[in-house]
Amino acid sequence: MNETTPTRSALRELGEERRAMREGYAFLDEKCFLLAAEMLRELARYQVLMEEFRSAQRAAAHALRAAVARHGLQELECHPAGRLEQASLRRARRSLMGVVLQSAELSGPLGADEAVSESPEAASCRETHFALVRLAVRLAAACGNLERLRREYRRAVRRARALHDVLLPETERTLHDLEARLEELEQEEAVWVRHRAY
Repeated sequence: MNETTPTRSALRELGEERRAMREGYAFLDEKCFLLAAEMLRELARYQVLMEEFRSAQRAAAHALRAAVARHGLQELECHPAGRLEQASLRRARRSLMGVVLQSAELSGPLGADEAVSESPEAASCRETHFALVRLAVRLAAACGNLERLRREYRRAVRRARALHDVLLPETERTLHDLEARLEELEQEEAVWVRHRAY
């Protein structure tokens, strides 16, 4: 940039470049603010889901203990597992500042083959674990959102810092140097014109 010929048009172009950088910085600063706000909302949602998941995990562990106590581990292993053929995964997507955010939900009934020795304990074990899977799907979507938001936030912060700490000061210095060189040239030209007039 220091090799720029000192002319009014070069000065104007550099001024426009500086203005564009300032606008870019303001945009990135606003983007960081919006992403941070969305991260906080998503984190609150994640924490609620995580509490629900832990509660469902305890319920599933309790149901498993009850089923093992009733059937024994070997007999329980012979019980048919639940099937997800009738369940469907529904996803909704939205975008925030170019970041794709989604919610996911597993809906529909849990299918299962008839067990030889079905019991309320075995059915409860199957149902509580299916509830755990449903929550895990919602939790996975929230985790993915947080990760995408974090990546985009870090990228926007890096760009904003590069503009604010490196490019803008460099452009300001170049602009100042160009103005000083242009002023010197104009003074020299004025002296030369005055000298030629006499």
